[in-house]
Amino acid sequence: MLFLTFVYQLNGPTLRRVLPGISALIAFEASARHNSFSRAASELHISEGAVSRQISRLESQLGTTLFLRRGNRVELSRQGVNYASQVRDILGRLEQESLRLIAQPEDGGTLELAVMPTFASRWLIPRLGRFQRRHPNIILNLSERTQPFPMAGSGFDVVVHFDHPAWAGHQTQSLFEEMLVPVCRPGLIEEYASGVSPLVLLHKRNTPNEWRNFVSSSELNILNAVAGPRFDLFSMLIEAAVAGMGVALVPSAYVKSELASGSLCIPWTHAVRGNRVNVVTLADEVADPAREVFVQWLLEEVQLYCDAEHLPSNRDVSMQS
Repeated sequence: MLFLTFVYQLNGPTLRRVLPGISALIAFEASARHNSFSRAASELHISEGAVSRQISRLESQLGTTLFLRRGNRVELSRQGVNYASQVRDILGRLEQESLRLIAQPEDGGTLELAVMPTFASRWLIPRLGRFQRRHPNIILNLSERTQPFPMAGSGFDVVVHFDHPAWAGHQTQSLFEEMLVPVCRPGLIEEYASGVSPLVLLHKRNTPNEWRNFVSSSELNILNAVAGPRFDLFSMLIEAAVAGMGVALVPSAYVKSELASGSLCIPWTHAVRGNRVNVVTLADEVADPAREVFVQWLLEEVQLYCDAEHLPSNRDVSMQS
């Protein structure tokens, strides 16, 4: 059947829902993506005639033209373009949730995490082996997000990100404040002092005033603290500093290995506070044991890190913002 009809009672008159059949939506999405019934048929391993009939029935039920037929060619109508975007999103989310359910152990859970890229690669992932050993039945899927976003409807269970108004109304627990330190290739400052090369400051694009704050709170004599190349990620800044492009201002937590190996050094013993890193969850969701286990583990790991580095933490701070 192309459409499924459901009749149900909701504290009042009987309501009727008419929903397209999944096979029709799949045929439509494939045809829209390829702008071709024949290529859609090849992908779906059915005949071109079967695809054409699915589309025709769908158009009849919706009462609108989804494709414009031009000889042997087809292209989406204006209504078809809008509908294709919605159908593609719905099918994608349905597939994601189905795969998530298939992969989830019956006595565990699966969590979707959205994490700042450099925090993920340089702080979180190196510690996830410990979580996996303690909780082998909880699967963590990581995605990177450089900017804050509306969490409701995003499909993410947990977000680790810096302070932002986007988290208003969510459950937010502070992890720690970034301590920004200057780093550069060994010998670079000596080259600058001797006039061999100019002093270049490397900046993070979305926090362009960090160097100005650093200079104003120190005794350094740098005339233009906002000049210099800009990079999207801390990981890019770190690699640029290793390559000798200049001095980067980065969280100390992200450069432990480079400082230990000697590929980077700290030219000036001064640090400034950066962003506060938070763990964010939806405040109105039902309790999820897997999510609660992960958040508690994350808070414990942060406390261990802060104790080892003699940094202040906010393990017990939980606020509704």
